[in-house]
Amino acid sequence: MTPRLMHRRTFLARLGGQAAASALCARALAGEKPPMPRPNILLIITDQQHAGMMSCAGNRYVKTPNMDSLAATGTRFERAYCSNPVCVPSRFSLLSGVMPSRIGMEHNGHQPNPVPEPILRHGMGALLRAAGYATAYGGKTHIPGAKGRPNTVADYGFDEVLTRDERDGLAQAAADFLRRSHDKPFLLVASFINPHDICYMAIDDHARSQGKPIKETIERRCLAEALALPDGMSREAFFREVCPPLPPNFGIPEGEPEAVEKTDWRPFRPYARQRWSEETWRLHRWAYARLTQRVDAEIGRVLQALRESGREADTLVVFTSDHGDMDAAHRLEHKSMLYEEACRIPLILSWRGVTRPGAVDRQHLVSNGLDLIPTLCDYAGIAPPPELKGRSIRPLADGPMPDTWRTSLVVENERSRLVLWDHLKYGVYDTGERRELLLDLHSDPGEMKNRATDPACRAQVETGRRLLLQWCREHGETLAEAYIVKS
Repeated sequence: MTPRLMHRRTFLARLGGQAAASALCARALAGEKPPMPRPNILLIITDQQHAGMMSCAGNRYVKTPNMDSLAATGTRFERAYCSNPVCVPSRFSLLSGVMPSRIGMEHNGHQPNPVPEPILRHGMGALLRAAGYATAYGGKTHIPGAKGRPNTVADYGFDEVLTRDERDGLAQAAADFLRRSHDKPFLLVASFINPHDICYMAIDDHARSQGKPIKETIERRCLAEALALPDGMSREAFFREVCPPLPPNFGIPEGEPEAVEKTDWRPFRPYARQRWSEETWRLHRWAYARLTQRVDAEIGRVLQALRESGREADTLVVFTSDHGDMDAAHRLEHKSMLYEEACRIPLILSWRGVTRPGAVDRQHLVSNGLDLIPTLCDYAGIAPPPELKGRSIRPLADGPMPDTWRTSLVVENERSRLVLWDHLKYGVYDTGERRELLLDLHSDPGEMKNRATDPACRAQVETGRRLLLQWCREHGETLAEAYIVKS
């Protein structure tokens, strides 16, 4: 008997007793494809974690055993991108399945915009609740709601809010939920804040340079702990032996569009880019890794509760983040950029015995904002709403592979748009002499040279323009017309 058949038999035995399990085996022996049971769904979201910030992704300077454990039992997607690399637009997209520009949103400052009722009707929680799932949410929200109400997950169909705590309190509340008895399948979203606390390093450093006081908060306490050097180690030994080095793409790219230094360009960003020493940038990378390890430990408490509950074999676990962090690439920190570190996010699907264990998908372009809801619908046996443009990535995680997949993907951002296809990225800003950006991830994985003005790349630039225009028309993205450059 195959492992998947064993898994289905065990699950059905729990749900319907030995007779259901025996019937499953009889159908399998007769050559019939056995039905898959509907799993519980645990969605874990971190904040500001780029795709490379996991040890299973090859990062030697961070240890994430709990994230790694999900990758070991599931499929990790290397070409997964957020819809928009800042919190509110990205989280709206995750919970609604549509691009943020559908409601006129490009950045956090657009919050709160009322979300139209037709969009909320196919919110993540609403769809799963209508299919018989219990829906629960805990942790960070930071989303727009109906009638201008911010941060209300009830509008997206979640019946139970476990806690507003975004740290250890969330880990405990989620663990308690998993250990409870449940008479129907559940969707549980655990939305953690870290490694977002890294934001305060540049914010506070700039404030101190202006003689401004720094308010004591839990975020700053966590950052201070992350910045601390290992006990008993001198500063010289720390930088020599354990502190992450500068990234290979630390420099400012050749031909970078001028608008990069206008997008979300609050005073602390030019301050860090122009004034920070190499040691300060390395300390930033050290603290970012420590904050990632902190949230990995919190995730570990949730996964341990899932195992102790006896539901691990019955539960799909999805792990992702709302966006990344520049992590010293191009002398930048924070998010809101078209570069890989800000846009590319971790995405893992793990259902023990069902998803392909230890698989890494390096080929398919995936949007966690567009594709997450269709994927959950697929696992829950629900037909996704036809107005959603995303696709289920279940075939990529479980197999067999689909015959076709999208050939391009768009990421939105304040004052800019990005389209990806093959190994290329085309971006366009709404201002500047150098409005366009063309990057070749094969020959230039660090994104150090903008080739948009290279005559040899004219055809690629025109392809990028065409793909962006085509995407905008197909997805009804009205704001995006401002970013079309005529060939």
